[in-house]
Amino acid sequence: MRALVVAALLLAGCALGPRYERPRLDIPPEFRATADTQAAAWPAGEWWRNFHSPELDALIARARVFNDDLAAAAARVLQADAQARISGAPLLPSLSGTGDYSYQRSGTGSGRRSSLGEFSTGGGHYFDSRSYSIGLQASYDLDLFGRNRALLEAAEKTAIASRFDQETVALAVVTSVASTYFQVLSGQDRLRVAERNLRDAERILGAYRARLAAGTASALDVSQQEALVAGQRASLPNFRNTIEQQKIALGILVGLPPERLEVTGGSLDKLPLPMVAPGLPSELLARRPDIANAEAQLQSENANIRAARANFYPSISLTASGGLTSTALSAIGGPGTLVAQLSAALTQTIFDNGLRRGQLEEAQGRYAELLANYRKSVLQAFTDVEQALTALRYTSEQEALERQAIAVARRSADIAQAQLQAGTIDIITSLNTQQTLYNDLDLLTQIRLARFQALLNLYKALGGGFAVTGAR
Repeated sequence: MRALVVAALLLAGCALGPRYERPRLDIPPEFRATADTQAAAWPAGEWWRNFHSPELDALIARARVFNDDLAAAAARVLQADAQARISGAPLLPSLSGTGDYSYQRSGTGSGRRSSLGEFSTGGGHYFDSRSYSIGLQASYDLDLFGRNRALLEAAEKTAIASRFDQETVALAVVTSVASTYFQVLSGQDRLRVAERNLRDAERILGAYRARLAAGTASALDVSQQEALVAGQRASLPNFRNTIEQQKIALGILVGLPPERLEVTGGSLDKLPLPMVAPGLPSELLARRPDIANAEAQLQSENANIRAARANFYPSISLTASGGLTSTALSAIGGPGTLVAQLSAALTQTIFDNGLRRGQLEEAQGRYAELLANYRKSVLQAFTDVEQALTALRYTSEQEALERQAIAVARRSADIAQAQLQAGTIDIITSLNTQQTLYNDLDLLTQIRLARFQALLNLYKALGGGFAVTGAR
């Protein structure tokens, strides 16, 4: 057995690699959409509190506890941890206890069977014997070529990847709650604009009916204003439907039936828009949980390749057992027969019809796939940040310009209404200015929602406060 172990140790000098090295990446020096990349202001852990909305804070707090996607991600972490413990078990010997009892009757003599089937003995001699034994048995597979350790490392990296996946799910849930809540607020803003414009149109309609009664307006003037009022009134149910649909959608995110969810809402125009600077692209690798997840999976498969290579080498198993045997149960605790055994076995597969080669090539192919996924996740991260920065920049510009357009449209509408009452313009001109103001106000609420969505996407693209501890 000593020669067997020595030979195995000599074989163990073979390198089973490959050692994991982070893939080389084409990382740009700065983001395209902004020149201010040196002053990084990464999102804080609870970045959503910067919107200063207590209702949003409460919804997100509940989602982080009761969301079912998050619960499933947490369960996957438990499974991965358990698999790591399973994979690490062969690194230590296994120990089991044994116990045995046997009974035997033997002897000589004659006997006959009665009509009832009973066996009766004559004058022969019979002996009863009983034996008892207890013992311990240990077995251990020598991990000379690192197969078991590689499998443990693969399982540990998978467990780490599951934690990064949990962070990715949490970030998606939080941003989904915020996005849906902002759509509720935007819908309420659009509804208020529509209701205000409906009230203005009804007031003008009342004035036209009074002028018709006085003979200073025509029936066509009244009919045209009535058509405008009817169209604006017909738009209200659609806004209410949108608001309710978004409130219902919040239920599944926070883990509540829609019937039990109460959302007050408010106005998107009253919430602040906190700013965030993206920092350098190279820092983004440690700020995105999906990138960390992709790299952990890559490391896990690298370990699986080493385990697959170790399968080409022989396996050595050691077994040891010992115990006591006795013919009397009372003698187990005293003098008895001591039994001990030690054995070693070497196993080397000679022919497996390409099984091990196929397992190695499968692991190598899987690594190549995960490498492509890792590179794509990094490229996707840069793309997400650039798109969010670009959207935030242009929606901010658009909102500022739209507010200017609203100021102009409001002055025009006020002038048109005054001139209409004075009788210096016709109703068509007044209706056009009124409709322009209405459209601009409605468009502003949509632009502001797009700006909030762009900021949410930027928070998400920057990892939402996540950071890999000790990352390079």
